[in-house]
Amino acid sequence: MNIDRIAATRHTTKAFDATRKIPAETFARLETLLRFAPSSVNSQPWHFVIADDEAGKSRIATATQGGYAYNDAKIRQASHVIVCCVRRELDDPHLAAILEQEDKDGRFASPEAKAGQHKTRTFYADLHRHEYQDARAWMEKQLYLAFGTLLLGAAALDIDACPMEGFDAALLDEALGLPARGLTSVVIAALGYRSGDDFNARLPKSRLPAEAVISRL
Repeated sequence: MNIDRIAATRHTTKAFDATRKIPAETFARLETLLRFAPSSVNSQPWHFVIADDEAGKSRIATATQGGYAYNDAKIRQASHVIVCCVRRELDDPHLAAILEQEDKDGRFASPEAKAGQHKTRTFYADLHRHEYQDARAWMEKQLYLAFGTLLLGAAALDIDACPMEGFDAALLDEALGLPARGLTSVVIAALGYRSGDDFNARLPKSRLPAEAVISRL
């Protein structure tokens, strides 16, 4: 895999070909990327809501009313749309569920190792929940690790993507029943294959020069 070529050539798709669908086996690989993405102390504070039919995409598109209307067609014409969410609270039951899954997966050589992992993760969770009081922002940082993994993985599989923060999160949360599930939407990924109307595909990619963003000690 030529990872630097992929990074240099992927772009934010502005128009999708509504007649083309991502094959199920290919999309399953993207789901794997999301599940196995890294997060601080393996906190996994995320949930991903996926729509791949007209009804599901229409529910998501309700959040593009008013000033966000420019994103409506991207959602409706994409093959798949993923609403990336975080938990409203980083609560103890979630941390306990992670610990038990790690135990089930054989990560602990002894009860002491399990207790040590729980102590470490709880320390960082409490740091953000109680001392810094920025648990929501901390969880969103972890979500964006998964989101970046998704975008790069999609490009590696020749799937086009459009990341979107331009939507009414409150409307979307209600449309998807997220509050009742202890979740809130943060960012959307529309995925599929570009159409001939995707003007961004024809534009040269532009980034600041390396010396402006990279320093060496």
